[in-house]
Amino acid sequence: MKKRLLFLIPIFILLVSMKPDKPAYKLFQQKGKEVKYKKLLKEALKADIILFGEFHNNPICHWLQLELTQDLYRSKKGQLVLGAEMIEADDQQNLNNYLKGNIDAKEFKKKARLWKNYKTDYKPLVDFAKKHKLHFVASNIPRKYASLVHKKGFEALDTLPNSVKQFMAPLPIKYDPELEGYKSMLEMMKDMGHATKNLPKAQAVKDATMAHFILENWEKGKCFLHYNGSYHSKNFEGIIWYLKQANPELKIVSIASVEQEDIRKLNEEYKNLANFILAIPLTMTKTY
Repeated sequence: MKKRLLFLIPIFILLVSMKPDKPAYKLFQQKGKEVKYKKLLKEALKADIILFGEFHNNPICHWLQLELTQDLYRSKKGQLVLGAEMIEADDQQNLNNYLKGNIDAKEFKKKARLWKNYKTDYKPLVDFAKKHKLHFVASNIPRKYASLVHKKGFEALDTLPNSVKQFMAPLPIKYDPELEGYKSMLEMMKDMGHATKNLPKAQAVKDATMAHFILENWEKGKCFLHYNGSYHSKNFEGIIWYLKQANPELKIVSIASVEQEDIRKLNEEYKNLANFILAIPLTMTKTY
């Protein structure tokens, strides 16, 4: 009996020390309290605008985006509008033609500048909009004009023809260099030896343009769900700052994505990033 107990004790210790499960994600509120998905959905249903901040290559982000989209649609139906950073504003007509069935997926891919992970990560969202006849907004400034700002500053946009200016936020672009996101970007680039005062301006013109097209396609009573990189809306800055500049009364729900070794508890550094923080294990596989 004694020998049997001695044999069982190490096994018991091993079982107790093992994690009971391996969750793919956990959701936390702003201050770090763990919440269930239904809490996120409840708050999202009350929002005017939802900003889902993703990691572009993280499958959990993309899966939960689709789940949230489907659940919002069940309640909102035609009052739901979708939009994404990943499709640029000058491709809106190509996107509209695909949604209406005027061109097929192959032709859309040929005509539009789609991200390399479009097929796996964003096509399901676009196809959901197509199936349910939802408007889908291509919200981002064409990348070549963001690059122009990076090289020459906001002033370079003034030289563009009006036919091009329609694909960006109205000029002049409002800009606050003291926003923490822009300051930290500049500091990070300084540390890497790539500092340029125009780099955060290129980020800002993207944020301003996305906010502009979100507001242009939203109206009271509707719910706009926007998919963007987490950096564009974390800390309630970026897109959110521009939205609030235009309409302080908007009810906005933000989601930020983070990766950490142990997701049972939210790391202190990630608190207050957003209304909801999506914590994903560092070991999660990537889509590219």
